[in-house]
Amino acid sequence: MQRATTGSCTPVAASQLLHARPRACFPPRLARAIKLVRCPGSSCRSDSPIMASLTTCLGGHSSWRRPVLLHLVVVVVAAAASAFQPGVIHGAASAEDQKISAIFMFGDSIVDPGNNNNRFTEAKANFPPYGQDFPGGVPTGRFSNGLVPGDLLASKLGVKELLPPFIGDDLELKDLLTGVAFACGGSGYDLLTSKLATTLSSTDQLDLFRDYKEKLRALVGEEEMTRVISEAVYFTVMGANDILNNYFIVPLRRHEYDLPSYVDFLVSSAINFTKTLNDMGAKRIGFVGVPPLGCCPSQITLGGSPSRQCEPLRNQASRLFNSRISQEIEILNAERSASGSKIAYFDIYYNLLDLIQNPALYGFKDVSEGCCGSTVLNAAVFIAYHSACPNVIDYIFWDGFHPTEKAYNIVVDKLIQQNMKYLM
Repeated sequence: MQRATTGSCTPVAASQLLHARPRACFPPRLARAIKLVRCPGSSCRSDSPIMASLTTCLGGHSSWRRPVLLHLVVVVVAAAASAFQPGVIHGAASAEDQKISAIFMFGDSIVDPGNNNNRFTEAKANFPPYGQDFPGGVPTGRFSNGLVPGDLLASKLGVKELLPPFIGDDLELKDLLTGVAFACGGSGYDLLTSKLATTLSSTDQLDLFRDYKEKLRALVGEEEMTRVISEAVYFTVMGANDILNNYFIVPLRRHEYDLPSYVDFLVSSAINFTKTLNDMGAKRIGFVGVPPLGCCPSQITLGGSPSRQCEPLRNQASRLFNSRISQEIEILNAERSASGSKIAYFDIYYNLLDLIQNPALYGFKDVSEGCCGSTVLNAAVFIAYHSACPNVIDYIFWDGFHPTEKAYNIVVDKLIQQNMKYLM
């Protein structure tokens, strides 16, 4: 009997260990956990069924049968410890690849946890009714009634409960080590978009990331900083403001581009952003597309549909952007994979649309109105200290643009289930 080579291993379930075939091996996580130890005296028997199976899995080599045996307890303890390790996604790739040291978020108001709080801009949310369902009922600058996707991703991926803003917060070392958000409400891939909103641009957010790296390097040294950066997962969530609050509102870009040409311009800007982020050390990047923008309550109102149907032109723009950027992300991932990078497209469009088209399935009653109103003026500073609806749990949308925590929670679950495997 020849010893099985690594390339010919066939993983077996734990229930099959007693009957492992000669060319069978343990699952990678279990195999790496196995420690070879010398049995004290004659307390371990090499002729027991389990030990015989372990020997068989290792190819039956005679040197494994005598002085050096596999201690099964070590396997069980190591596997159990790995199974409950925070920040580890199970059932995807190897254990080494699965460790998530930190979460970093770039984007707009969908994932801004408060970076705009001290800026002179309309794109902020650090006042009621925002945050009414956040822990403590505190408005933190998050554009929702409670948690936003950055928080939910950090929590569900086992990193930490909340993803804090990088700006204007007294961050502790543990916060810096586990990730922050650079996202700013009103931002976009088009630099004009951020100028219109008097907020930080996508390029400015990359500058914040540089500042973060320098700050972390000064605190923990080059080696630890490099480890955190390389093991982290990064998300970029922009594009909605470029389409809604720039192209369809301000005439400048419409005079320069028709819609397909503007989408090409956006895609080019987004890819350049992603390349720069990758060059700065981000190895695992989740690129989140744009949602069905025509289904935002404010855009339904602008469209004038008596039956409150989604505005078709905005949704067409969303699909066009998503179609083209997903193709470019696939190409970029192939180009950068040799360096160990993983860049994946995350589809938010159809996941949110599923809630809108099947509300009862997810426990929603209102799909076209915002809990705080349904116009372009029912968001951000324009609803400061206004009252919200009494039954937010029935709504997909919190204000004229942003979903509720309940809707975010469902969509984030879908994104993790569908896409995280491509970053692990």
